[in-house]
Amino acid sequence: MRYICRERNSKEDIITESSGTLNFFYDNFFGRILLKIAISKTISNIIAIYMNSRLSRRKINKFVEKNNINTFEYESKNYKSYNEFFTRKVIPYKRPINSESDRFISPCDSKVLVYKINEDLTLKIKDSYYSIDTLVDKKIMNHYKDGYAFIFRLSVDNYHRYCFIDSGTKEADKYIKGVFHTVQPIALKNYNFFKTNSREYTVLHTKHFGDVIQVEVGAMGVGRIVNNHQIHKFKKGEEKGYFEFGGSTIVVLVKKNILVVDKDILENSKENIETIVKYGEGIAKNNLFTKIINIITFK
Repeated sequence: MRYICRERNSKEDIITESSGTLNFFYDNFFGRILLKIAISKTISNIIAIYMNSRLSRRKINKFVEKNNINTFEYESKNYKSYNEFFTRKVIPYKRPINSESDRFISPCDSKVLVYKINEDLTLKIKDSYYSIDTLVDKKIMNHYKDGYAFIFRLSVDNYHRYCFIDSGTKEADKYIKGVFHTVQPIALKNYNFFKTNSREYTVLHTKHFGDVIQVEVGAMGVGRIVNNHQIHKFKKGEEKGYFEFGGSTIVVLVKKNILVVDKDILENSKENIETIVKYGEGIAKNNLFTKIINIITFK
């Protein structure tokens, strides 16, 4: 399967192909039988133990070479395991945070799609429809009708720490048990990964964008989602948490009339083309009227 993404403000397509292993798991009858075993909690736990062991260090150099990781962007450290390398920290000035108060930022390095939340509270993702209310409590979702849903897909070569998109306060994280599927688009043909993947969500009471929901979705091979805080007062760009080994997804839900999304991201999303974004990069701006209301009412 082919995947298409673009750099910011570029019309040049970047095309990648899914691996033979993923094609086997998701397109082959026998592969899907084996997949049921591969995504079990027991197998995920075994993978996690290995990835946190010293034995896994030998994978690091090969991973860096295969995925063209620019190690000069990250803190220099003698990593004790593959997972410790996978959750490495970037040098702060390599991911500058857009500090403009009316700019809505990307919480992570990823490839993003953005969609309007329609009347049925569903999202269209790679020509398949997924019910939004399977992500979080349906009563909460009623407030986000006609708003925006941002889908940030992290691949294994991305930086796997994520930040808060604004200053504000957060409620406690809510964990929803599931199984781990890959978050690459090939999986979406046969599985509603939002329904089955383990995930955590929280309501963020932000200063400039009202109440925003952020959902972290685990993927095949991910040991766990690690959020740094429960109830917490945060600042824009502050690290919220990180994913352990594997690809992952973050979904951010914003209410109606809050944002004006950057033109290139909107246009690409209409074509189901992902846009490459960086941690802390501006991707939308506040609707002027809403900005005034939020400043007046924020506590």
